[in-house]
Amino acid sequence: MSFGQSILPEFDQEMANTRKVLERIPDDKLDWKAHPKSNTIGWVGAHLAEIPGWVEGTLAHETWDINPVGGEPYKTTKATSREQLLGIFDTNVAAARKALAATTDDAFAKEWSLLSQGQPILTMPRTTVIRSLVINHTIHHRAMLCVYLRLNDIPVPGMYGPSGDE
Repeated sequence: MSFGQSILPEFDQEMANTRKVLERIPDDKLDWKAHPKSNTIGWVGAHLAEIPGWVEGTLAHETWDINPVGGEPYKTTKATSREQLLGIFDTNVAAARKALAATTDDAFAKEWSLLSQGQPILTMPRTTVIRSLVINHTIHHRAMLCVYLRLNDIPVPGMYGPSGDE
């Protein structure tokens, strides 16, 4: 079994759990912050929606410069509604699944670099990028969003069993 085929069940489970959390974001709380230094619920939701979109680019290109010399730095798109977040998320998850299933083990083993102004921030095999910068990164921000939901008395969905709200 290829790496892509073996990672798909974990990817699917984590994306399904993430979608359940995104579905709970109320439109009237998109600008809510837990603290002045924190991001808004809308930003965290948009970030979660965009993360699966990184899979396709990671597998198709050897680098990604998030702050290219002479270019615009990468910015998370500002979402205006839960439905917009879910649409972006669903599109990105579908493209990621397709890319994961189609990529060879040789391609997964190749190094990939995240750059800023042409300089490497990190370099690692694409397998590690998928596990760390996509799946683990998603879990991290999903947990933040769950705390934000809890602080707003919005029921948190169960993910690996029932939540305290179920």
